[in-house]
Amino acid sequence: MFKKFELLNNEQIKSLKDMVVSATFVDGKISNPHSQVKNNLQLHDASAYEKTSKILNEALATNREFLDFAFPVRFAPPLITRYTSGMSYGLHPDSAMIPLPNGTLRSDVSCTIFLNEPSDYEGGALRVTIGDSELRFKEQPGVAIAYPSHTLHEVEKITSGERLVAITFIQSRIRDGAKRNVLYDLNEVAALEGLNMKHENYTQMQAVQANLLRMWSE
Repeated sequence: MFKKFELLNNEQIKSLKDMVVSATFVDGKISNPHSQVKNNLQLHDASAYEKTSKILNEALATNREFLDFAFPVRFAPPLITRYTSGMSYGLHPDSAMIPLPNGTLRSDVSCTIFLNEPSDYEGGALRVTIGDSELRFKEQPGVAIAYPSHTLHEVEKITSGERLVAITFIQSRIRDGAKRNVLYDLNEVAALEGLNMKHENYTQMQAVQANLLRMWSE
């Protein structure tokens, strides 16, 4: 259900940070005016947004771990957000439908991409709940976390420093998260153990993979 992966190299991280250092940020409620829990800043500079989202889009579209996990059909242009001292984003699920210029996107998988050092800020962990349990993420620059958009999650309050991340939302070819997880696990087994299997067994496994993808994909 969750995937942590290395998305950006040092050069990409530096380019992104340089592009936004003097860019305009506005109240994050501009994209969700009715939210009672959103308290952050988001990039609001057309030139910087175009350049940063291009770098992030290309990184996502060429990352094998991300593609294998999310089965993406399309994803929203990644948006850089900033949290300073006192800011947070309270517990919430992500919107099911996200309007984009080229049509509405159904959010199946959400992705947070960390851009600055964890030591640059106190607090500010991404907290994701799973029933009575929870996971917290506060990662190195360039690391991304993908997780189901329907899960309740929050960005805990920043007590000092600044948190800089990019976020995006993915419409998956496999709408159902449980089915998506089954396919991902099966594909991982095939990739790791396929060469150790008898040819006829591996061929049968490939048939199962293909048939499940036909049955479940949209």
